[in-house]
Amino acid sequence: MCISAADFLSTPLSVGGVAIRNRVFLAPMSGVTDLAFRARAYEHGAGLVVSEMVASGELARGKAESARRLRRPDVDVHMVQLAGREAHWMAEGARIAEAQGADIIDINMGCPAKKVTGGYSGSALMREPAHALSLIEAVVGAVQIPVTVKMRLGWDENTLNAPEIAKRAEDAGVAMVTVHGRTRCQFYKGKADWAAISDVKNAVRIPVVANGDVTSADDAAGLLEASGADAVMVGRAHYGAPWIAGVVASNTQRRPDNLADYVIDHYQAMLALYGTEHGTRHARKHLGWYMDRHLTEVAPATRKAIMTGTDHRDVSRLLQDLFRRQEDRLAA
Repeated sequence: MCISAADFLSTPLSVGGVAIRNRVFLAPMSGVTDLAFRARAYEHGAGLVVSEMVASGELARGKAESARRLRRPDVDVHMVQLAGREAHWMAEGARIAEAQGADIIDINMGCPAKKVTGGYSGSALMREPAHALSLIEAVVGAVQIPVTVKMRLGWDENTLNAPEIAKRAEDAGVAMVTVHGRTRCQFYKGKADWAAISDVKNAVRIPVVANGDVTSADDAAGLLEASGADAVMVGRAHYGAPWIAGVVASNTQRRPDNLADYVIDHYQAMLALYGTEHGTRHARKHLGWYMDRHLTEVAPATRKAIMTGTDHRDVSRLLQDLFRRQEDRLAA
């Protein structure tokens, strides 16, 4: 690479003719990257944000949760990830997503969760390349927008078939592939094998995005060097910090100045998205991540009150008080 990793990551990338503003992406994470989260990640500088996994069959049948996951935040490029096992429903889901404003469709072939692979979707598709290809062809044939694929290195260490599948996907018309540097059987254990992603990069001409264990700009530089990838995708490092992709893309520290107001605003946005009752439950894991990441002292009783509270006003007041006391301790 003739330029620095930081400079490279800040440059645009074309995905099937769609311009992406930089090369650091927010990974799709079910139960995490909802509309409220994606809006914040993009505002902080993520090059591309991807929806939560949308079940294609449920979307086609008009399920409310799938429709909510499909909603577009205030972003330049709306990328929707679809999951499924049947070509008919994947194609129909892709048509619906395109009609609802998606700019790119991503096919989930990487999710390791048992409830997904148990239905022979997600990374289970890597055990059946021919069937996976039939889904890819169905989606590519159903829409006019670019189609991408997210996968793992393989199902297990004995079937590292990502290069083969990526090449077949490219031949079928896929515009980009993303590879998490672990097998499905690893789940998130051990360290991602960044160098193994280079085999995928060498197998195709389309852009390759490398994913796994990036938490900083230094990690991203190491991942690029080891994999030769065209972009990086950041996932779990965003827990309690929706700004991380933007930090990596710009190689600067851009945490919000008033973290208390930021956290409460995110909380309120989730209540607006899901409604008060469901939003309160959806927000709890995010509030837990914010406390774990940014607060040094949280009394067990206070944490319990926040994590189980049903009155959003009380929860907001407790959060405001916690962050104020933290600021007072740091200023002392």
